[in-house]
Amino acid sequence: MNDGGSRGRSRPAQAAEAGPGRIRLVGRLVDEAATRDLAALLAEVAGPGMTLLLEGPVGAGKSAFARAFITHLRRLHGQPPEDVPSPTYTIVQTYGAGPLEIWHADLYRLCSPDELMELGLDEAFGTAVVLIEWPERLGVHAPDGAVTLRLDPQGESTRAVTLTLPAALAGCLAPRLAAFGLERNDEGDEA
Repeated sequence: MNDGGSRGRSRPAQAAEAGPGRIRLVGRLVDEAATRDLAALLAEVAGPGMTLLLEGPVGAGKSAFARAFITHLRRLHGQPPEDVPSPTYTIVQTYGAGPLEIWHADLYRLCSPDELMELGLDEAFGTAVVLIEWPERLGVHAPDGAVTLRLDPQGESTRAVTLTLPAALAGCLAPRLAAFGLERNDEGDEA
């Protein structure tokens, strides 16, 4: 699906589009605690094959979200907190949470989506919980059904948030997502 004419650039990950069977919610996270709470909520429904695509500019809070998600998921499985550094230089960090394997990847330094095969992410998408920072580097390799979280800074601690997820997952989380003040926004959906 890559047009081949945009060498060095990949098209945006498809998972960011609401499209059929997907729900887009928008709102604001008023502080870092709200970001941690949203990470904890999503960690509670995480299982093998779940991928979270974390979008936003440098300093948006992607690594902070990933750190809170991983910490909460480990806590749910009775494991102590672990240092969760940004994988900017290592590209991928892995963690355990009971029977779950967690992959945290920062693709900022990748030059081509073809490098994903060397990392083993294609296999992890089916068996692990995967968090991807800079998911646009995935190109056409973004997994179907991924949850996309976009964070955009709005002041020192407030973040605009766009959460795009499968309709079934949105349905089961609806009452809890409402507590974050997230509202449905289907603007830009594909027919």
